[in-house]
Amino acid sequence: MTLKLVVLVVYFSILLGIGYFASKKVSNLTDYYVGGKKLGYWIAALSARATGESGWLLIGVTGMGAVMGVSALWIVVGEVLGVWVSWQFMAVKFKRLTDRYDSITISDFLVSHFQSTTHLMRIVSATALSLFVVIYVSAQIDITGKTFESFLGLNYYTGIGLGFGIVVLYIFLGGFLAVAWSDLFQGSLMFVGLIVLPIATYLSLSDHASIIENLKDIDPSLLSFWGSGGATLMNLMAIIGLISIGIGFMGSPQVYVRFIAIKNDSEIKKGKWVAIAYTLLTDTAAVMIGILGRVVLTKAGDSPELILGNMGEDVLALVLAQVMPPVIIGIYITAVLSAVMSTVDSLLVVASSAVTRDFYQQIFNPKIDERLLVSLSKKVTLLLAVLALGVALIVSLLSPTRTVFWFVIFGWSGIAATFCPVIILSLFYEKFSEKGAITSMVTGFLCVPFFKFIVPRLDGIGPYIDKLDVMFPSVALAMFCGWLVSAYLE
Repeated sequence: MTLKLVVLVVYFSILLGIGYFASKKVSNLTDYYVGGKKLGYWIAALSARATGESGWLLIGVTGMGAVMGVSALWIVVGEVLGVWVSWQFMAVKFKRLTDRYDSITISDFLVSHFQSTTHLMRIVSATALSLFVVIYVSAQIDITGKTFESFLGLNYYTGIGLGFGIVVLYIFLGGFLAVAWSDLFQGSLMFVGLIVLPIATYLSLSDHASIIENLKDIDPSLLSFWGSGGATLMNLMAIIGLISIGIGFMGSPQVYVRFIAIKNDSEIKKGKWVAIAYTLLTDTAAVMIGILGRVVLTKAGDSPELILGNMGEDVLALVLAQVMPPVIIGIYITAVLSAVMSTVDSLLVVASSAVTRDFYQQIFNPKIDERLLVSLSKKVTLLLAVLALGVALIVSLLSPTRTVFWFVIFGWSGIAATFCPVIILSLFYEKFSEKGAITSMVTGFLCVPFFKFIVPRLDGIGPYIDKLDVMFPSVALAMFCGWLVSAYLE
């Protein structure tokens, strides 16, 4: 325990140091929100990937690998496709337009792109972003508590308090620069941790050749890409749902602000390969940790939930206890916290920009001094963080059986369904109009709770939509409505 705590103290000290030094380079709003638009490709790519992955990768995806087996690799397919499409076809176009418009937020881009003469676009986008960011951040705070509980045996709420306090402090100090630099550090830590653990677990097995046979003995469906039950319509819907998770990388503000902040087109072209390789390797490693953990920790007839926790979410901690010494486990705890904090910090800065710049400055006080606006931004960041903390605490009390994976996906889907259709259509559909964009955003925003809480209760179609989850139908319907209004109702 002592060694683990020493590692954590060192880790937190590095983050606070990054926040302190980043604060010395923040002199205006552009510095605070997009780092002065000077990011190199390594920082931009690793920061985007660390932000996009979050704690769900180390806790949620490893758990899915343990419970689902090789069918969890569809998550990898979806994420790699989403990252590739985003960096290959969208990033350069988006960067050029945001530079032309001198945008520092997603709302800036949308207002300039549609030459909006009202504040409706800003109000809709800022409101949607703020709401779903609070939900998404609350899910990450929840992961923080579970991490301290699973790895260190500390009280869940103590863990929430520690993680929450550190991340808010370094964002408060350095804004986006602190976020980007810390994400470079944390993303690298996540990468090494994820790549090393499945190798170490494999080497720890006495009979390497028996892995497949052991999986067959435990549950033959673990080796089926269709999942339990084979090639059924229900499993096809589940596969589409897992692949569609990658849609969230094609326009979500917390990811696309990196394209605003990167130096130029050439940095994007180089960063593409970093982002794709990072996603492929880390996501595959996370699934393999779960699969190997199932071999190491269970046998035929065992209930994975009883041994590995709800949806297998304790598998990472249990595997580490089997194959790693305490000081290394301490490093892995920091890797999990890195995944969480690299997402929380980015989301809070993006949501703060929506409230401070898009609501307050652009609508109510255009002439406010930028130094005052930076100060206000820090206060808004703190307020949003406290709201997310409140949501996390309420959910922990009302839903003790929640899973990290689906809690995170709900918030991720809400942001993606609201913004990805609008960004995609803005870049590729010339007739896309402001009314179409607002319709698309509102549709995506409302579809997420509709497909999550209402449709699954319907007879017949309900269970299939529940397997499909909310991302694909919400994004598809939002894109259709945006196109329809722009093409025929404008």
